[in-house]
Amino acid sequence: LLLCLGTQMELEALRSIYEGDACFRELSPISFQYRVGESGDPKAFLVEVSWPETYPQTAPVISMDAFFNNTISSAVKRSILDKLMVEVEANLGTAMTYTLFEYAKDNKELLMENQPVSTVTSVSDSIAIGTPAVPASKKKDKKEQLSKTQKRKLADKTDNKGELPRGWNWVDVIK
Repeated sequence: LLLCLGTQMELEALRSIYEGDACFRELSPISFQYRVGESGDPKAFLVEVSWPETYPQTAPVISMDAFFNNTISSAVKRSILDKLMVEVEANLGTAMTYTLFEYAKDNKELLMENQPVSTVTSVSDSIAIGTPAVPASKKKDKKEQLSKTQKRKLADKTDNKGELPRGWNWVDVIK
């Protein structure tokens, strides 16, 4: 998979701009995802941009088919895609992935204005109504039972207080 010089430079720019941004994900050197909004936000959505071989002379493939977007109505998805395609037309011939992600971030409220927020809560309400209420006092919480070997492995990993040693999850920066 060879990228032309322009897309190679855009790839490096995207990596440096979004380094450390939890919302950005590089699926491959030509495919990227960006989550607009916080993960708990009911109006958050995920935009996926893929570059065809002739990008940036031709439009990138923009998708809203990620599982993260399954609560968003198809009409709202279509509306978001239509508005992003207007941006694509305006930027054809130039590197536009960053522009598209920033446009989606800046216009999140406008893009999601027709998305009802109550869809998720109404589903949970209907589930709660349909199930008989069982008093919590009748259910006994079972403690997790560990075998002798599991207990030994746990004891080997931890110190005398049951805590993991300092630095157990550190990442080796120098390669």
